[in-house]
Amino acid sequence: MKQNRKVQDMVEVAVLLAVMLVLSFTPLGYIPLPGLSITTMHIPVIIGACLLGPRVGGILGFFFGITSVIHATVQPGLMSFMFSPFYSLDNGQAANWASLIVAIVPRIAIGVVAGYVFKWIAKSGKHVSLALVSAGVLGSMTNTIGVMYLIYLFFAAPYAAVLHLSQDTLLAVIGSVVLTNGIGEAVVAGLVTLVVCRSLFTALHRKAVRA
Repeated sequence: MKQNRKVQDMVEVAVLLAVMLVLSFTPLGYIPLPGLSITTMHIPVIIGACLLGPRVGGILGFFFGITSVIHATVQPGLMSFMFSPFYSLDNGQAANWASLIVAIVPRIAIGVVAGYVFKWIAKSGKHVSLALVSAGVLGSMTNTIGVMYLIYLFFAAPYAAVLHLSQDTLLAVIGSVVLTNGIGEAVVAGLVTLVVCRSLFTALHRKAVRA
């Protein structure tokens, strides 16, 4: 029985990785906006964390981070220097290895946070829907807040320069990104996580909280 579950887990991880790979290299994964982009890449990470736990969620988040670096390198935009150490701005802003921290660390945290939030709320077995929505919302906000904080920490000056803003104004802009794009992504993530995971728990005959 344990062997069958391991095989099923591996299949599910492979499917989620395939979905993320498709999203990463199509317009569905990264939607460009002035000053940054919104993403749907975090949603498979959150779903995987709810289905398979925070450890697998962290692994999927790491894959998200790596695809983010690749995307910023092979399809560069104005903000790619903050997500790829292999891309430099034309104005002389050198590539910075801190971009790997921005691109990868918050994405690992998505899966870990979502997995533990889901596990903690759903362990009674009575609040699965609340657990799924909470995991989706908090996992998504972990991504937005983590990325924007690290951008401010490591790239405040060049980010402000690209946006033609002063650094004093930049913090307010970052706050507005969290409150607009961040909340929008979080609501979508919460709803999608609820619908998809509920369906998968039923289809796979799986308990919401694993032993």
